[in-house]
Amino acid sequence: MKNDTIIVLDFGAQYSQLIARRVRESKVYCEILPFNATVDQILAKAPKGIILSGGPASVYAKGAPHISEEIFDLGIPMLGICYGMQLISHALHGKVQKAHKREFGLAPLKVKAKHALFSGIPSVMNAWMSHGDHVTKLPAGFKVLASTSNCHLAAAGNDQRQIYGIQFHPEVVHTQKGTKLIENFVRKICGAKPTWSMDSYEKLAIEQIREQVGKGRVICGVSGGVDSTVAAALIHRAIGKQLSCVFVNNGVLRKGEAEQVVSMFKDQLRIPMTYVNSEAVFLKLLDGVSEPEKKRKIIGNTFIRIFEQTSKELERKQGPFDFLAQGTLYPDVIESVSVKGPSAVIKSHHNVGGLPKDMKFKLVEPLRELFKDEVRELGARLRIPKELLWRQPFPGPGLAVRLLGPITKERLDILREADAIVTEEIQKAGLYYSIWQSFAVLTPIKSVGVMGDERTYENVCAIRAVHSTDAMTADWVKLPYDLMGRISNRIINEVRGINRVVYDITSKPPGTIEWE
Repeated sequence: MKNDTIIVLDFGAQYSQLIARRVRESKVYCEILPFNATVDQILAKAPKGIILSGGPASVYAKGAPHISEEIFDLGIPMLGICYGMQLISHALHGKVQKAHKREFGLAPLKVKAKHALFSGIPSVMNAWMSHGDHVTKLPAGFKVLASTSNCHLAAAGNDQRQIYGIQFHPEVVHTQKGTKLIENFVRKICGAKPTWSMDSYEKLAIEQIREQVGKGRVICGVSGGVDSTVAAALIHRAIGKQLSCVFVNNGVLRKGEAEQVVSMFKDQLRIPMTYVNSEAVFLKLLDGVSEPEKKRKIIGNTFIRIFEQTSKELERKQGPFDFLAQGTLYPDVIESVSVKGPSAVIKSHHNVGGLPKDMKFKLVEPLRELFKDEVRELGARLRIPKELLWRQPFPGPGLAVRLLGPITKERLDILREADAIVTEEIQKAGLYYSIWQSFAVLTPIKSVGVMGDERTYENVCAIRAVHSTDAMTADWVKLPYDLMGRISNRIINEVRGINRVVYDITSKPPGTIEWE
């Protein structure tokens, strides 16, 4: 059975994929298209509904992204979020102006009237606002559905045309009942059937892998993390012996990680893997490098070059490789480059931003449309061990992006020891699986300290721990004081080179989870 589909048109929102994720939580399939998708491209998807994302532009600015006015006449239900609402008003002859008082953060939202969009939602709730413009005059046929103290037209709609707009962001976790609102639009207004599941995705992904690869051979880089492991397991299920896995030690792994990964693939997953120890090569190229993007580019490019060398060696034994498999996820894509829309670049990810243009491989990325929780659900279906499946995420560039300032082997070793203590204490406290990520960051800052009767001048180590469901937003974890005390005492007493420990209490947004 073909899944009903909702289309998200991306106008540059950092949260476009998050909108899609919320739709999928309603068990309805969702795809993202660029804002300038043609009517024919949209109709080819046979969507039950269309969502216009937010975006950084002003609708009246020169060069602002717009859509074909034909889309409004397709008879397909539409929901505009933030910029999407402003665009609807602007296109249908309402009025949008710069707000006298901008709204960023939580604001009490008052629902004005009973409506299917707000079914099962309290009359007053907190909604996440992030806008400098707002609608000051609604198009003909629209009525006000909700307001805030600074934004009278916070939600509006035209029931006859089934076109709706909301000025707040229901897709972020900060908005109360935001997922319910999206579900109301998708299920009650669009009438989409809840048939999307990881079972259906697994079957579709296996078919797509087989279709893409054909009789070709795939080489897959694995790190021991959830993403690359699930990707490898899924591809292995699809094409079996046509897959060869390679694990490259890039010199920026955690303490004991290389040994753990080799053992896991051999003894638990039973997926053949070639181990390549290239620590010396990476560290020579990274030595003294401070700029974050340069670190990522070096690691990404070197990783591929070593892959090509390794593949040539394997080709002599097994035959040629045509594809490179990666565990790229939705958040990797949206934060790196606008693949499907004009989203602003925050940082490049090793999976999508650091690959050389002349590499010989075609890419196989079976998880590219999934969020982390979906990947874990898929991994459970593939019978991946729980201790691996719920392992905390670890960035592809590894400790290189947790080591601020110049990279040296000495500084990496200091960070490894501190990070190992953080993980050990978090595990002892029984919190490891309830925390999205917890780790140490070595800063380039030195501070004065006193140990015994001697003055010290050594590094400051920061501890980072966050709760999240998809890495698009995150809140800092309020770790127990006694746990923070144990972590601090152990790091300072056991790790030479650190004399001060601080705790990061920044949420995302405005910060990112990783420091670089």
